[in-house]
Amino acid sequence: MHALLLHSITLFLASITMNSGNQTSLSNGHSAATTYLSFFWRLLPDIQILELLVALSIFATLHALRQSKHQGLAVWPVVGMLPSLLLGLRNDVYEWLTAVLRARGGTFTFRGPWFSNLQCVVTADPRNLEHILKIKFSKFPKGKYYRNIASDMLGDGIFNSDGRVWRCQRKTLSLEMHSAEFRSSTIQSISELVHLRLLPVLELAHDNHTPFDLQDVLLRLAFDNLVMVAFGIDPGCLRPGLPEVPFARAFENATEATLLRFVMPTAIWKVLRFFDLGSERRLKRSLKCVDEFAYDLIRTRKKEVESGAEEKTAKSDLLTAFMKLKDDNGMAFSDKFLRDVCVNMILAGRDSSSVVLSWFFWLLNRYPEAEDRILGELRRTIEERGYNSEGEEEKSLVFKPEELKRMEYLQAALSEALRLYPPVPVDHKEVVEDDVFPDGTILKKGTKVIYATYSMGRMESIWGKDCRDYKPERWLKDGRFMSESAYKFTAFNGGPRLCLGKDFAYYQMKFVAASILYRYHVKVVESHPVVPKMALTLYTKYGLKVTLCSRDESKLLK
Repeated sequence: MHALLLHSITLFLASITMNSGNQTSLSNGHSAATTYLSFFWRLLPDIQILELLVALSIFATLHALRQSKHQGLAVWPVVGMLPSLLLGLRNDVYEWLTAVLRARGGTFTFRGPWFSNLQCVVTADPRNLEHILKIKFSKFPKGKYYRNIASDMLGDGIFNSDGRVWRCQRKTLSLEMHSAEFRSSTIQSISELVHLRLLPVLELAHDNHTPFDLQDVLLRLAFDNLVMVAFGIDPGCLRPGLPEVPFARAFENATEATLLRFVMPTAIWKVLRFFDLGSERRLKRSLKCVDEFAYDLIRTRKKEVESGAEEKTAKSDLLTAFMKLKDDNGMAFSDKFLRDVCVNMILAGRDSSSVVLSWFFWLLNRYPEAEDRILGELRRTIEERGYNSEGEEEKSLVFKPEELKRMEYLQAALSEALRLYPPVPVDHKEVVEDDVFPDGTILKKGTKVIYATYSMGRMESIWGKDCRDYKPERWLKDGRFMSESAYKFTAFNGGPRLCLGKDFAYYQMKFVAASILYRYHVKVVESHPVVPKMALTLYTKYGLKVTLCSRDESKLLK
Protein backbone atom coordinates (compact mmCIF):
# COMPACT_ATOMS: atom_id res chain seq x y z
CA MET A 1 0.00 0.00 0.00
CA HIS A 2 2.82 2.35 0.89
CA ALA A 3 4.59 1.45 -2.46
CA LEU A 4 1.46 2.32 -4.48
CA LEU A 5 1.12 5.58 -2.59
CA LEU A 6 4.75 6.49 -3.25
CA HIS A 7 4.45 5.67 -6.98
CA SER A 8 1.38 7.88 -7.30
CA ILE A 9 3.10 10.73 -5.51
CA THR A 10 6.16 10.37 -7.79
CA LEU A 11 4.06 10.63 -10.97
CA PHE A 12 2.08 13.55 -9.53
CA LEU A 13 5.19 15.49 -8.62
CA ALA A 14 6.74 14.76 -12.02
CA SER A 15 3.67 16.03 -13.85
CA ILE A 16 3.68 19.21 -11.80
CA THR A 17 7.28 19.79 -12.72
CA MET A 18 6.81 19.07 -16.46
CA ASN A 19 3.77 21.30 -16.80
CA SER A 20 5.21 24.28 -14.92
CA GLY A 21 5.65 27.60 -16.68
CA ASN A 22 9.44 27.26 -17.00
CA GLN A 23 11.22 25.13 -19.62
CA THR A 24 12.62 22.61 -17.22
CA SER A 25 13.64 19.38 -18.92
CA LEU A 26 12.11 16.02 -18.15
CA SER A 27 15.23 14.95 -16.37
CA ASN A 28 15.15 18.03 -14.19
CA GLY A 29 11.48 17.37 -13.41
CA HIS A 30 12.26 13.81 -12.47
CA SER A 31 15.09 15.10 -10.27
CA ALA A 32 12.68 17.45 -8.47
CA ALA A 33 10.24 14.57 -7.96
CA THR A 34 13.05 12.52 -6.50
CA THR A 35 13.84 15.37 -4.10
CA TYR A 36 10.19 15.53 -3.00
CA LEU A 37 10.15 11.77 -2.63
CA SER A 38 13.25 11.84 -0.47
CA PHE A 39 11.57 14.43 1.76
CA PHE A 40 8.44 12.23 2.03
CA TRP A 41 10.54 9.20 3.00
CA ARG A 42 12.06 11.21 5.81
CA LEU A 43 8.54 12.22 6.88
CA LEU A 44 7.16 8.69 6.80
CA PRO A 45 8.33 7.59 10.30
CA ASP A 46 6.58 10.60 11.81
CA ILE A 47 3.40 9.75 9.90
CA GLN A 48 3.57 6.15 11.12
CA ILE A 49 4.05 7.28 14.73
CA LEU A 50 1.12 9.68 14.42
CA GLU A 51 -1.05 6.91 12.97
CA LEU A 52 -0.03 4.64 15.83
CA LEU A 53 -0.83 7.27 18.45
CA VAL A 54 -4.25 7.95 16.92
CA ALA A 55 -5.00 4.22 16.79
CA LEU A 56 -3.93 3.75 20.40
CA SER A 57 -6.03 6.71 21.50
CA ILE A 58 -9.10 5.33 19.77
CA PHE A 59 -8.48 1.90 21.25
CA ALA A 60 -7.95 3.32 24.77
CA THR A 61 -11.13 5.41 24.51
CA LEU A 62 -13.23 2.49 23.31
CA HIS A 63 -11.76 0.24 25.99
CA ALA A 64 -12.39 2.84 28.72
CA LEU A 65 -15.99 3.36 27.62
CA ARG A 66 -16.54 -0.40 27.47
CA GLN A 67 -15.14 -0.73 31.00
CA SER A 68 -17.53 1.95 32.26
CA LYS A 69 -20.44 -0.37 31.50
CA HIS A 70 -18.94 -3.10 33.67
CA GLN A 71 -17.19 -1.11 36.42
CA GLY A 72 -19.26 2.06 36.74
CA LEU A 73 -16.61 4.49 35.49
CA ALA A 74 -14.28 4.67 32.51
CA VAL A 75 -10.94 2.98 33.25
CA TRP A 76 -8.09 4.68 31.39
CA PRO A 77 -4.57 3.29 30.94
CA VAL A 78 -2.15 4.38 33.67
CA VAL A 79 -4.50 6.93 35.33
CA GLY A 80 -7.41 4.53 35.92
CA MET A 81 -10.64 6.26 37.00
CA LEU A 82 -8.90 9.45 38.13
CA PRO A 83 -10.23 11.63 35.24
CA SER A 84 -13.81 10.81 36.27
CA LEU A 85 -13.03 11.68 39.88
CA LEU A 86 -11.49 15.01 38.87
CA LEU A 87 -14.61 15.86 36.87
CA GLY A 88 -16.72 14.98 39.93
CA LEU A 89 -14.62 17.26 42.14
CA ARG A 90 -15.36 20.22 39.87
CA ASN A 91 -19.01 20.20 40.88
CA ASP A 92 -20.73 18.30 43.71
CA VAL A 93 -18.54 15.27 44.40
CA TYR A 94 -21.11 13.72 46.77
CA GLU A 95 -23.85 13.79 44.13
CA TRP A 96 -21.41 12.41 41.59
CA LEU A 97 -20.55 9.54 43.93
CA THR A 98 -24.25 8.91 44.60
CA ALA A 99 -24.97 8.61 40.87
CA VAL A 100 -22.19 6.06 40.45
CA LEU A 101 -23.33 4.01 43.44
CA ARG A 102 -26.96 3.97 42.29
CA ALA A 103 -25.89 2.81 38.82
CA ARG A 104 -23.76 0.03 40.35
CA GLY A 105 -26.37 -1.26 42.79
CA GLY A 106 -24.79 0.22 45.91
CA THR A 107 -21.14 -0.89 45.66
CA PHE A 108 -18.31 -0.33 43.19
CA THR A 109 -14.53 -0.58 43.05
CA PHE A 110 -12.62 2.63 42.35
CA ARG A 111 -9.44 2.01 40.39
CA GLY A 112 -6.94 4.82 40.80
CA PRO A 113 -3.72 5.48 38.85
CA TRP A 114 -1.10 2.77 38.68
CA PHE A 115 1.32 2.82 41.61
CA SER A 116 -1.04 4.99 43.71
CA ASN A 117 -3.03 4.33 46.89
CA LEU A 118 -6.39 5.41 45.45
CA GLN A 119 -7.74 1.90 44.82
CA CYS A 120 -10.71 1.27 47.11
CA VAL A 121 -14.17 -0.27 47.43
CA VAL A 122 -17.00 2.24 47.89
CA THR A 123 -20.32 1.04 49.32
CA ALA A 124 -23.74 2.33 50.35
CA ASP A 125 -25.28 -1.07 51.07
CA PRO A 126 -26.71 -1.47 54.62
CA ARG A 127 -25.75 -5.16 54.65
CA ASN A 128 -22.14 -4.22 54.02
CA LEU A 129 -22.30 -1.50 56.66
CA GLU A 130 -23.47 -3.95 59.32
CA HIS A 131 -20.71 -6.32 58.23
CA ILE A 132 -18.09 -3.56 58.61
CA LEU A 133 -19.31 -1.83 61.76
CA LYS A 134 -20.60 -4.76 63.77
CA ILE A 135 -20.27 -8.36 62.53
CA LYS A 136 -16.61 -8.14 61.44
CA PHE A 137 -15.69 -5.02 63.41
CA SER A 138 -12.16 -6.22 64.26
CA LYS A 139 -11.39 -6.86 60.58
CA PHE A 140 -12.17 -3.28 59.57
CA PRO A 141 -10.11 -0.79 61.62
CA LYS A 142 -9.36 2.76 60.53
CA GLY A 143 -6.05 1.39 59.28
CA LYS A 144 -2.62 2.81 58.57
CA TYR A 145 -3.64 4.60 55.38
CA TYR A 146 -6.34 6.67 57.12
CA ARG A 147 -4.16 7.35 60.15
CA ASN A 148 -1.26 8.53 57.98
CA ILE A 149 -3.48 10.94 56.07
CA ALA A 150 -5.33 12.36 59.10
CA SER A 151 -2.50 12.15 61.65
CA ASP A 152 -1.35 15.77 61.23
CA MET A 153 -4.79 16.99 62.25
CA LEU A 154 -6.28 14.24 64.43
CA GLY A 155 -3.12 12.64 65.83
CA ASP A 156 -3.95 9.70 68.11
CA GLY A 157 -7.44 10.95 68.95
CA ILE A 158 -10.49 8.72 69.09
CA PHE A 159 -11.45 9.28 65.43
CA ASN A 160 -7.99 8.33 64.19
CA SER A 161 -7.02 5.43 66.44
CA ASP A 162 -7.61 1.71 66.79
CA GLY A 163 -7.00 -0.98 69.39
CA ARG A 164 -5.91 -0.10 72.90
CA VAL A 165 -5.55 3.65 72.28
CA TRP A 166 -9.10 3.84 70.95
CA ARG A 167 -10.58 1.66 73.72
CA CYS A 168 -8.91 3.75 76.45
CA GLN A 169 -10.34 7.00 75.11
CA ARG A 170 -13.80 5.57 74.47
CA LYS A 171 -14.01 4.08 77.97
CA THR A 172 -13.03 7.37 79.59
CA LEU A 173 -15.48 9.37 77.48
CA SER A 174 -18.28 6.89 78.09
CA LEU A 175 -17.87 6.98 81.88
CA GLU A 176 -17.83 10.77 81.97
CA MET A 177 -20.58 11.43 79.45
CA HIS A 178 -23.01 9.03 81.09
CA SER A 179 -22.53 10.46 84.58
CA ALA A 180 -25.47 12.36 86.09
CA GLU A 181 -23.22 15.33 86.85
CA PHE A 182 -22.07 15.66 83.23
CA ARG A 183 -25.60 15.36 81.86
CA SER A 184 -26.81 18.04 84.25
CA SER A 185 -23.99 20.41 83.32
CA THR A 186 -24.63 19.97 79.59
CA ILE A 187 -28.34 20.75 79.96
CA GLN A 188 -27.58 23.84 82.02
CA SER A 189 -24.83 24.97 79.63
CA ILE A 190 -26.92 24.86 76.45
CA SER A 191 -29.84 26.56 78.19
CA GLU A 192 -27.69 29.46 79.39
CA LEU A 193 -25.93 29.86 76.05
CA VAL A 194 -29.16 29.93 74.06
CA HIS A 195 -30.94 32.43 76.29
CA LEU A 196 -28.02 34.63 77.29
CA ARG A 197 -26.10 34.67 74.01
CA LEU A 198 -27.89 33.15 71.02
CA LEU A 199 -31.26 34.85 71.41
CA PRO A 200 -29.77 38.32 72.06
CA VAL A 201 -27.64 37.96 68.90
CA LEU A 202 -30.71 36.90 66.90
CA GLU A 203 -32.78 39.74 68.35
CA LEU A 204 -30.14 42.25 67.28
CA ALA A 205 -30.05 40.81 63.76
CA HIS A 206 -33.85 40.94 63.60
CA ASP A 207 -34.01 44.54 64.79
CA ASN A 208 -31.33 45.63 62.30
CA HIS A 209 -33.17 43.92 59.41
CA THR A 210 -29.86 42.66 58.03
CA PRO A 211 -29.07 39.21 56.59
CA PHE A 212 -26.54 37.16 58.55
CA ASP A 213 -24.84 33.77 58.30
CA LEU A 214 -26.85 31.41 60.49
CA GLN A 215 -24.35 28.60 60.03
CA ASP A 216 -21.61 30.80 61.50
CA VAL A 217 -23.81 31.71 64.48
CA LEU A 218 -24.68 28.07 65.14
CA LEU A 219 -21.03 27.02 64.86
CA ARG A 220 -20.13 29.66 67.45
CA LEU A 221 -22.90 28.43 69.75
CA ALA A 222 -21.81 24.81 69.44
CA PHE A 223 -18.16 25.75 69.94
CA ASP A 224 -18.81 27.73 73.12
CA ASN A 225 -20.98 24.93 74.46
CA LEU A 226 -18.46 22.21 73.62
CA VAL A 227 -15.47 24.00 75.12
CA MET A 228 -17.42 24.76 78.30
CA VAL A 229 -18.66 21.21 78.91
CA ALA A 230 -15.62 19.38 77.54
CA PHE A 231 -12.78 21.59 78.74
CA GLY A 232 -14.28 23.67 81.54
CA ILE A 233 -13.42 26.98 79.82
CA ASP A 234 -15.64 29.67 78.28
CA PRO A 235 -14.18 30.89 74.94
CA GLY A 236 -16.91 33.51 74.42
CA CYS A 237 -17.16 33.22 70.62
CA LEU A 238 -20.89 33.91 70.42
CA ARG A 239 -21.18 37.58 71.27
CA PRO A 240 -22.93 40.62 69.75
CA GLY A 241 -20.98 41.78 66.73
CA LEU A 242 -19.77 38.23 66.09
CA PRO A 243 -16.03 38.93 66.47
CA GLU A 244 -13.61 37.15 64.18
CA VAL A 245 -12.52 33.76 65.55
CA PRO A 246 -9.24 32.72 63.89
CA PHE A 247 -9.47 29.20 65.32
CA ALA A 248 -12.86 28.51 63.71
CA ARG A 249 -11.64 29.47 60.23
CA ALA A 250 -8.38 27.58 60.71
CA PHE A 251 -10.20 24.46 61.90
CA GLU A 252 -12.52 24.47 58.88
CA ASN A 253 -9.60 25.00 56.47
CA ALA A 254 -7.67 22.19 58.11
CA THR A 255 -10.52 19.71 57.67
CA GLU A 256 -10.88 20.69 54.01
CA ALA A 257 -7.15 20.33 53.30
CA THR A 258 -7.06 16.99 55.12
CA LEU A 259 -9.89 15.63 52.98
CA LEU A 260 -8.02 16.61 49.81
CA ARG A 261 -5.36 14.09 50.77
CA PHE A 262 -7.92 11.31 50.33
CA VAL A 263 -8.63 12.21 46.70
CA MET A 264 -5.07 12.62 45.43
CA PRO A 265 -2.23 10.09 45.13
CA THR A 266 -0.13 9.88 48.29
CA ALA A 267 3.05 10.81 46.44
CA ILE A 268 1.54 14.09 45.25
CA TRP A 269 0.39 15.42 48.61
CA LYS A 270 3.67 14.31 50.21
CA VAL A 271 5.59 16.26 47.57
CA LEU A 272 3.36 19.29 48.21
CA ARG A 273 4.01 18.92 51.94
CA PHE A 274 7.78 18.61 51.42
CA PHE A 275 7.93 21.78 49.33
CA ASP A 276 5.25 23.56 51.44
CA LEU A 277 2.94 24.20 48.48
CA GLY A 278 -0.79 24.42 47.74
CA SER A 279 -3.22 22.67 50.05
CA GLU A 280 -0.41 21.34 52.23
CA ARG A 281 0.79 24.85 52.90
CA ARG A 282 -2.74 25.86 53.93
CA LEU A 283 -2.99 22.78 56.14
CA LYS A 284 0.29 23.55 57.89
CA ARG A 285 -0.68 27.15 58.61
CA SER A 286 -4.18 26.19 59.73
CA LEU A 287 -2.90 23.49 62.07
CA LYS A 288 -0.52 25.96 63.66
CA CYS A 289 -3.53 28.04 64.73
CA VAL A 290 -5.46 24.93 65.83
CA ASP A 291 -2.50 23.69 67.90
CA GLU A 292 -2.01 27.05 69.58
CA PHE A 293 -5.66 27.07 70.63
CA ALA A 294 -5.58 23.47 71.91
CA TYR A 295 -2.34 23.84 73.87
CA ASP A 296 -3.60 27.10 75.38
CA LEU A 297 -6.72 25.23 76.55
CA ILE A 298 -4.58 22.55 78.15
CA ARG A 299 -2.29 25.04 79.91
CA THR A 300 -5.22 27.03 81.23
CA ARG A 301 -7.06 23.97 82.52
CA LYS A 302 -3.91 22.56 84.14
CA LYS A 303 -3.32 25.82 85.99
CA GLU A 304 -6.89 25.76 87.31
CA VAL A 305 -6.61 22.16 88.45
CA GLU A 306 -3.19 22.69 90.04
CA SER A 307 -4.39 25.81 91.87
CA GLY A 308 -6.26 23.55 94.28
CA ALA A 309 -9.36 25.73 94.32
CA GLU A 310 -12.26 23.39 95.11
CA GLU A 311 -14.74 25.16 92.89
CA LYS A 312 -12.44 24.71 89.93
CA THR A 313 -11.16 21.18 90.46
CA ALA A 314 -14.72 19.99 91.04
CA LYS A 315 -15.67 20.70 87.44
CA SER A 316 -17.00 17.71 85.54
CA ASP A 317 -15.29 18.22 82.20
CA LEU A 318 -13.78 15.71 79.80
CA LEU A 319 -10.32 17.27 79.57
CA THR A 320 -9.82 17.03 83.33
CA ALA A 321 -10.82 13.36 83.20
CA PHE A 322 -8.09 12.67 80.64
CA MET A 323 -5.55 14.65 82.64
CA LYS A 324 -6.09 12.22 85.52
CA LEU A 325 -5.39 9.17 83.36
CA LYS A 326 -2.08 7.29 83.46
CA ASP A 327 -0.36 5.37 80.70
CA ASP A 328 0.93 1.78 80.98
CA ASN A 329 4.01 3.04 82.84
CA GLY A 330 1.98 4.98 85.38
CA MET A 331 2.87 8.31 83.81
CA ALA A 332 0.48 11.12 82.99
CA PHE A 333 -0.35 11.51 79.32
CA SER A 334 1.64 14.09 77.35
CA ASP A 335 0.28 17.45 76.26
CA LYS A 336 0.47 16.14 72.68
CA PHE A 337 -1.96 13.34 73.53
CA LEU A 338 -4.26 15.81 75.32
CA ARG A 339 -4.06 18.05 72.25
CA ASP A 340 -5.24 15.14 70.08
CA VAL A 341 -8.11 14.48 72.48
CA CYS A 342 -9.17 18.13 72.32
CA VAL A 343 -9.09 18.38 68.51
CA ASN A 344 -11.09 15.16 68.07
CA MET A 345 -13.73 16.29 70.57
CA ILE A 346 -14.00 19.66 68.82
CA LEU A 347 -14.50 17.88 65.48
CA ALA A 348 -17.25 15.75 67.02
CA GLY A 349 -19.05 18.36 69.10
CA ARG A 350 -18.59 21.67 67.33
CA ASP A 351 -19.38 20.75 63.78
CA SER A 352 -21.92 17.93 63.87
CA SER A 353 -24.97 19.47 65.56
CA SER A 354 -24.48 22.98 64.18
CA VAL A 355 -24.02 21.75 60.62
CA VAL A 356 -27.16 19.60 60.85
CA LEU A 357 -29.15 22.55 62.21
CA SER A 358 -28.02 24.69 59.26
CA TRP A 359 -29.33 22.15 56.79
CA PHE A 360 -32.47 21.72 58.94
CA PHE A 361 -33.42 25.40 58.74
CA TRP A 362 -32.70 25.44 55.01
CA LEU A 363 -34.98 22.43 54.53
CA LEU A 364 -37.78 24.03 56.56
CA ASN A 365 -37.54 27.05 54.26
CA ARG A 366 -38.22 24.73 51.31
CA TYR A 367 -40.86 22.61 53.09
CA PRO A 368 -43.06 25.05 55.07
CA GLU A 369 -45.58 22.31 55.87
CA ALA A 370 -42.94 20.65 58.07
CA GLU A 371 -42.39 23.92 59.94
CA ASP A 372 -46.15 24.22 60.50
CA ARG A 373 -46.25 20.80 62.14
CA ILE A 374 -43.34 21.69 64.41
CA LEU A 375 -45.16 24.88 65.41
CA GLY A 376 -48.16 22.69 66.26
CA GLU A 377 -46.03 20.80 68.78
CA LEU A 378 -44.74 24.06 70.24
CA ARG A 379 -48.31 25.32 70.51
CA ARG A 380 -49.39 22.24 72.46
CA THR A 381 -46.42 22.65 74.79
CA ILE A 382 -47.34 26.27 75.46
CA GLU A 383 -50.96 25.33 76.08
CA GLU A 384 -49.89 22.68 78.58
CA ARG A 385 -47.87 25.36 80.34
CA GLY A 386 -51.12 27.29 80.83
CA TYR A 387 -49.98 30.44 78.99
CA ASN A 388 -52.45 32.66 77.19
CA SER A 389 -52.05 35.04 74.28
CA GLU A 390 -52.09 38.09 76.58
CA GLY A 391 -49.34 36.87 78.87
CA GLU A 392 -45.77 38.05 78.94
CA GLU A 393 -44.16 35.04 80.59
CA GLU A 394 -44.00 33.02 77.37
CA LYS A 395 -41.50 35.49 75.86
CA SER A 396 -38.79 34.12 78.16
CA LEU A 397 -40.00 30.54 77.96
CA VAL A 398 -37.29 27.91 78.48
CA PHE A 399 -38.18 24.47 77.20
CA LYS A 400 -37.74 21.69 79.73
CA PRO A 401 -36.06 18.33 78.98
CA GLU A 402 -39.30 16.41 79.45
CA GLU A 403 -41.11 18.78 77.06
CA LEU A 404 -38.48 18.35 74.37
CA LYS A 405 -38.65 14.59 74.79
CA ARG A 406 -42.34 14.66 73.90
CA MET A 407 -41.71 16.58 70.66
CA GLU A 408 -41.84 13.55 68.38
CA TYR A 409 -42.28 15.41 65.11
CA LEU A 410 -39.35 17.74 65.84
CA GLN A 411 -37.13 14.70 66.39
CA ALA A 412 -38.40 13.21 63.13
CA ALA A 413 -37.70 16.48 61.29
CA LEU A 414 -34.14 16.61 62.62
CA SER A 415 -33.57 12.92 61.80
CA GLU A 416 -34.74 13.54 58.25
CA ALA A 417 -32.22 16.39 57.95
CA LEU A 418 -29.55 14.03 59.28
CA ARG A 419 -30.56 11.39 56.73
CA LEU A 420 -30.16 13.77 53.79
CA TYR A 421 -27.21 15.78 55.13
CA PRO A 422 -25.17 13.66 57.58
CA PRO A 423 -22.33 15.57 59.29
CA VAL A 424 -19.77 13.00 58.07
CA PRO A 425 -20.61 12.36 54.39
CA VAL A 426 -18.09 9.53 53.91
CA ASP A 427 -16.03 7.38 56.26
CA HIS A 428 -13.09 5.04 55.82
CA LYS A 429 -12.00 1.56 56.90
CA GLU A 430 -9.23 -0.84 55.94
CA VAL A 431 -9.38 -4.64 55.55
CA VAL A 432 -6.80 -6.48 57.68
CA GLU A 433 -7.49 -9.93 56.19
CA ASP A 434 -9.24 -11.34 53.13
CA ASP A 435 -13.02 -11.14 53.36
CA VAL A 436 -16.23 -11.06 51.32
CA PHE A 437 -19.07 -8.55 51.65
CA PRO A 438 -22.65 -9.84 51.97
CA ASP A 439 -23.30 -8.46 48.45
CA GLY A 440 -20.54 -10.70 47.10
CA THR A 441 -17.77 -8.11 46.72
CA ILE A 442 -14.37 -9.76 47.29
CA LEU A 443 -12.04 -7.87 49.62
CA LYS A 444 -8.32 -8.53 49.71
CA LYS A 445 -6.12 -7.75 52.70
CA GLY A 446 -5.14 -4.08 52.64
CA THR A 447 -8.18 -2.99 50.63
CA LYS A 448 -9.49 0.42 51.59
CA VAL A 449 -13.26 0.60 52.09
CA ILE A 450 -15.27 3.82 51.97
CA TYR A 451 -18.89 3.87 53.07
CA ALA A 452 -20.85 6.79 51.66
CA THR A 453 -23.27 8.01 54.33
CA TYR A 454 -24.46 10.91 52.15
CA SER A 455 -25.28 8.57 49.28
CA MET A 456 -27.15 6.14 51.51
CA GLY A 457 -29.79 8.78 52.20
CA ARG A 458 -30.41 9.02 48.45
CA MET A 459 -30.69 5.33 47.57
CA GLU A 460 -34.13 4.22 46.39
CA SER A 461 -33.26 0.67 47.42
CA ILE A 462 -33.02 1.86 51.05
CA TRP A 463 -35.58 4.66 51.42
CA GLY A 464 -37.93 4.24 48.47
CA LYS A 465 -38.67 6.37 45.42
CA ASP A 466 -39.19 9.48 47.55
CA CYS A 467 -35.69 9.16 49.05
CA ARG A 468 -34.70 12.67 47.92
CA ASP A 469 -37.76 14.28 49.47
CA TYR A 470 -37.64 15.86 52.90
CA LYS A 471 -40.34 13.82 54.62
CA PRO A 472 -40.22 13.71 58.45
CA GLU A 473 -43.36 11.52 58.42
CA ARG A 474 -41.26 8.55 57.34
CA TRP A 475 -39.92 8.46 60.92
CA LEU A 476 -43.34 8.37 62.58
CA LYS A 477 -45.64 5.46 63.34
CA ASP A 478 -48.98 6.30 64.92
CA GLY A 479 -47.53 9.71 65.76
CA ARG A 480 -44.55 8.28 67.62
CA PHE A 481 -40.94 8.60 66.54
CA MET A 482 -39.47 5.28 65.38
CA SER A 483 -35.72 5.06 64.92
CA GLU A 484 -34.07 3.11 62.10
CA SER A 485 -31.25 0.59 62.07
CA ALA A 486 -27.83 2.16 62.60
CA TYR A 487 -26.72 0.43 59.39
CA LYS A 488 -29.47 2.03 57.34
CA PHE A 489 -29.30 5.40 59.10
CA THR A 490 -25.58 5.80 59.75
CA ALA A 491 -25.36 9.46 60.79
CA PHE A 492 -24.24 8.36 64.28
CA ASN A 493 -22.12 5.43 63.08
CA GLY A 494 -22.90 1.98 64.50
CA GLY A 495 -21.59 -1.03 66.37
CA PRO A 496 -18.78 -0.49 68.92
CA ARG A 497 -18.09 2.95 67.43
CA LEU A 498 -21.66 4.20 67.87
CA CYS A 499 -21.54 7.91 68.69
CA LEU A 500 -21.36 8.43 72.47
CA GLY A 501 -22.90 11.88 72.17
CA LYS A 502 -25.99 10.84 70.18
CA ASP A 503 -28.53 11.61 72.93
CA PHE A 504 -26.82 14.87 73.83
CA ALA A 505 -26.70 15.91 70.15
CA TYR A 506 -30.44 15.33 69.76
CA TYR A 507 -31.19 17.25 72.96
CA GLN A 508 -29.02 20.18 71.90
CA MET A 509 -30.51 20.30 68.39
CA LYS A 510 -34.08 20.09 69.68
CA PHE A 511 -33.49 22.78 72.29
CA VAL A 512 -31.90 25.19 69.81
CA ALA A 513 -34.45 24.52 67.06
CA ALA A 514 -37.45 24.88 69.36
CA SER A 515 -36.08 28.06 70.96
CA ILE A 516 -35.53 29.72 67.58
CA LEU A 517 -38.72 28.54 65.85
CA TYR A 518 -40.84 29.58 68.82
CA ARG A 519 -39.67 33.18 68.30
CA TYR A 520 -38.76 33.51 64.61
CA HIS A 521 -39.45 32.35 61.11
CA VAL A 522 -36.06 31.81 59.47
CA LYS A 523 -36.06 32.88 55.80
CA VAL A 524 -33.12 32.00 53.55
CA VAL A 525 -32.00 34.93 51.40
CA GLU A 526 -33.24 34.50 47.82
CA SER A 527 -30.60 33.45 45.26
CA HIS A 528 -28.17 32.55 48.06
CA PRO A 529 -26.39 29.34 46.91
CA VAL A 530 -26.67 26.44 49.35
CA VAL A 531 -24.47 23.49 48.38
CA PRO A 532 -22.29 21.05 50.34
CA LYS A 533 -18.65 21.87 50.90
CA MET A 534 -16.04 19.17 50.39
CA ALA A 535 -14.56 18.74 53.86
CA LEU A 536 -14.49 16.18 56.65
CA THR A 537 -17.75 17.74 57.86
CA LEU A 538 -20.66 18.63 55.55
CA TYR A 539 -20.70 22.42 55.86
CA THR A 540 -22.79 24.54 53.54
CA LYS A 541 -20.12 25.87 51.19
CA TYR A 542 -21.16 29.53 51.30
CA GLY A 543 -22.74 29.59 54.74
CA LEU A 544 -26.49 30.09 55.22
CA LYS A 545 -27.56 33.70 54.72
CA VAL A 546 -30.93 34.31 56.38
CA THR A 547 -33.24 37.00 57.68
CA LEU A 548 -35.60 36.68 60.66
CA CYS A 549 -39.31 37.40 60.91
CA SER A 550 -40.69 37.71 64.42
CA ARG A 551 -43.22 35.00 65.20
CA ASP A 552 -46.75 36.23 65.79
CA GLU A 553 -47.37 34.89 69.30
CA SER A 554 -51.11 35.29 68.93
CA LYS A 555 -51.09 32.90 65.96
CA LEU A 556 -48.75 30.50 67.72
CA LEU A 557 -51.00 30.36 70.76
CA LYS A 558 -54.24 29.76 68.85
